[in-house]
Amino acid sequence: MVTAINTNDSTLAAIEAALPVDPQPYTIGDRPAGLIIVDVVNGFCTVGYGSLAPTEPNKQIATMVSESDRLARAFTERGWPVLAFLDTHEPGKPEPPYPAHCEKGSGEENLVPELEWLYDSPNATLIHKDCINGFIGSIDIESGNNALLQWLNQHQLEALVVVGICTDICVMDFVVTMLSVRNHGMIAALKDIAVYTEGCSTYNLPAETADKLSLPKTAIHPQKIAHHIGLYTMAERGAFIASAIAL
Repeated sequence: MVTAINTNDSTLAAIEAALPVDPQPYTIGDRPAGLIIVDVVNGFCTVGYGSLAPTEPNKQIATMVSESDRLARAFTERGWPVLAFLDTHEPGKPEPPYPAHCEKGSGEENLVPELEWLYDSPNATLIHKDCINGFIGSIDIESGNNALLQWLNQHQLEALVVVGICTDICVMDFVVTMLSVRNHGMIAALKDIAVYTEGCSTYNLPAETADKLSLPKTAIHPQKIAHHIGLYTMAERGAFIASAIAL
């Protein structure tokens, strides 16, 4: 039997007070900027579309999809580059600790309907990744080439705007890694990594559901709390947490 965590507003408020995040508007201005969209695919966002998809409509996820689409259209209309990660796995090859998901040919690995237009956009680059961290997933095992670094160097980007799912998993791992990439001087031009709050989301798995499914305690995942912790972790590592993106 798992112990339920109280996920009401008072608990979230206490966590927000203890681990504060202060989102502010982010203005791109005249800096070369690119948009990174993390895993906005059916298997994570479309109701009933696989083992890790939402089981019912979810406001936070719906807002993330809508805002990701809005920003992607705004970037491409200006001729600015967009890169989308698509979580994609070989059938039968596990990614512990998660159940099988987003396997090739299942449709789960495809962009959500709202973003399917990116497949034909000349400003969009799509990278299929088979692990949580998009930076690692961009590395070709045989050659060692990193498609993400090639994209960044090609466009000489000074600013990255990041959106996607899950705030505290794939988005966070990517952003934290990119902050080290920047600080290590691997991309000379890169200065800002801005995470747009309304463009990010995560999933909800209450303690009661985890218990019913006989999952371990570590599977418990209250959406609002996990989302906040993801934002806090990225902020404390040096990411700009953006309440709005001004182009």
